[in-house]
Amino acid sequence: MNKKTISLILLIVFVITLALTVANVFLEDANTIENQTGTLTINNTAINYEKSGKCLEVIDGNTIQVYGVGRVQLIQVDTPSTEPGFSQAKKFVEDECLGKTVYLDIDDEQPEDKYGRTLAIVYTDSKDINRELLENGLAQISYFEPSEFEKGNV
Repeated sequence: MNKKTISLILLIVFVITLALTVANVFLEDANTIENQTGTLTINNTAINYEKSGKCLEVIDGNTIQVYGVGRVQLIQVDTPSTEPGFSQAKKFVEDECLGKTVYLDIDDEQPEDKYGRTLAIVYTDSKDINRELLENGLAQISYFEPSEFEKGNV
């Protein structure tokens, strides 16, 4: 075989590998979107959620981007908007959520804020992220009415 034939074969193998990788990513994301409602158990408590999806980006300590949902505002928590608290809260949410499937208990009384963000309590497989932010001193309670959730009861 000459160099041109070998180069062509390697190019074809590369293109096929790339196509399979891209197909796998889309199939994995499609499976995430199918699982929209369900029940999760955290600390022996059954949690009902309305939507789930992969956390694609952490905007700040209380705002994330979720595949198939869009921007999500963590309800009842207010994280600092300046340093050093800003980066601490954001890093915590990145460590817990980024690249992972998150589960959203969306506020039935007010599902979106004025900016179009979904208002929800955010869970991972094992944690209530809203509660963890409060308990770790990375956020303060922030309450707006109407809300299905009681003040401070996230």
